[in-house]
Parts: sequence; structure tokens; C-alpha cells
Amino acid sequence: MRNRQTIAISSFKGGTAKTSSTIHLGAALAKFHRKKVLLIDFDAQANLTTGLGFDPDEYDSMAPVLQGKKSLKDVILSTKHKNLDLVPADTWLERLEVTDTLASDRYSHERLRDILKDADYDFIIIDTPPSLCWLTESALIAANHTLVCATPEFYSVKGLERLSQFIGSIDQRHPINVIGVLLSFWNSRGKSNTAFLEVVETTFPDKAINVKVRRDINVSEASIYGMPVFETSPKTRAAKDYRDVTKQILNRLKQHAK
Repeated sequence: MRNRQTIAISSFKGGTAKTSSTIHLGAALAKFHRKKVLLIDFDAQANLTTGLGFDPDEYDSMAPVLQGKKSLKDVILSTKHKNLDLVPADTWLERLEVTDTLASDRYSHERLRDILKDADYDFIIIDTPPSLCWLTESALIAANHTLVCATPEFYSVKGLERLSQFIGSIDQRHPINVIGVLLSFWNSRGKSNTAFLEVVETTFPDKAINVKVRRDINVSEASIYGMPVFETSPKTRAAKDYRDVTKQILNRLKQHAK
């Protein structure tokens, strides 16, 4: 069995590049570090699924696995990229917790953790919904680490405190390490950068990722083709930023393991 790391990508609101961060962290680990990676789209909006070129209406999500109707291997898709697999999402996910088999199970939020425990991957990365719901709680319980995504604007940073409290409540029952806070759509000349970074430092001390992902239209264009920016525009600033972010996350994982 591999020494697997499971990372939940979390955010309190949409528009924080959470899905782009999931795709590019996974793709960078697979492409540049030769890790075997499973991405799980756990958000009913299915942006991760479409961002990798799949139609969410054509495939099963994690829903039937959590209901005990299918196994994990039944819903894993191979992507176009070596060492990178995907469990897609669909709209059924958002109603999942009220279905009979899960609604009657007081420990239903631990099912994902149990399903993933024998998965043979170096990394499992879970894209969570931008809300503090059953799906997000299940993903955090299944993970060893969480990467918090934010943008340098008021509502994104303001939500960090509630997300910190949510993660803290889960950590009391199921230990989870905040591997970092990643800021995207970064403008180095932003007038409020210092104030935003102070809020991040107050809420998640010493957790800000040093590398910031700069705004780059190439990321949006890559998603149209269902591919990471490493494949469509490998020399762009976004490609460099995501490679550097991945290196820093790997270094933090090594430090955490000591």
C-alpha cells in the first residue's frame, strides 16, 4: 500500500479558484512528480468533471458508491493524462445525504473515509462544495490535510473565519492538518494586499502559501479544452505559479511528516 496523502480542497464561497487549484495540483503531481493521483469531484456543480473534459450527465458519481450500490473502482475514470484519474460529479450529489441509506445512518459522514481507505494512489484530492455542508464535512473527515482557497477580496477573506471554525470542530473528532491557504487571482499591486494577508495570518497563522496564483486568462481557456494549463499553455505565468505551489505543498507535507 502506498503512503497516501488525502487532501480536501476547501473554500467558504465560490469564485476562489478552488476547482482550478484541484485540477492543477493533481495534474502537476502526476506530470512533474510522477505521482499516481485520484481527483474526486464532490461538488454537484461538477466543474472539476467538465474541466477535465467529461460530461457529468454520462457517468456515475460517488453517489452510488456512498449508497452501497457500486464500488469505488466502478466510478473511476481514466483521464487523458498519465497517472491522473477522476471520480466525476453529478447533480445527485447535493441530495445525497437525505436518501434513505444515508439519512438513517448517524455516521454517514464517515462513509467516504471508509471507501477511500484502500484506494491505491499516492494522492487523493477532493474538490468540495463552496459551503459548509454534509459533503464538505465528509471530505474533511476523509482527508489528512486541507488546502484552503481564497481570493484577495472582502467576501472571500471574510469567510475564512467561519471555515476555520468548521475545520476546527472537525479536527476535534478527526485530526486534519491545514496544509495552507492559497490565494488566487493575485495582483501584486493590489492596494489591499497587506490587509488581506493580515486576515489570513490571523485566521490561519503561518499557513499562507508563499506563492500566489496570478490572474491568467489561459486557465479559463484551458478549461474549455478540458485540460490543465500545463498542456495548453505551459509557459504562462499560471503554469509556473501552479508548479511552484505544488512544490511548496510537497515541502510542507514533508515537514509535517517529521
